[in-house]
Amino acid sequence: MNILKDAIVSNSEMIKNYKTSREKAENFGKIFIFKNNQPDAVLLSIHEYEKISKMIEYLDGLDDKDLKNIIESIRESND
Repeated sequence: MNILKDAIVSNSEMIKNYKTSREKAENFGKIFIFKNNQPDAVLLSIHEYEKISKMIEYLDGLDDKDLKNIIESIRESND
């Protein structure tokens, strides 16, 4: 997973400046919230959430054979 440095927000920064963090999420699609220098959570923009939700709904509608084919093709493209 690639995480852009500019898309990282500390947990304390998120608490102190929620509005700024939300704006960053809108600009980047998502931001990664770190706690103790480790990824802890992800804040998605509504646009990014809607895209992901549509993909999940599509995948839920596939039968097992089609889903296995998609997973296999993803694995092959990552090699």
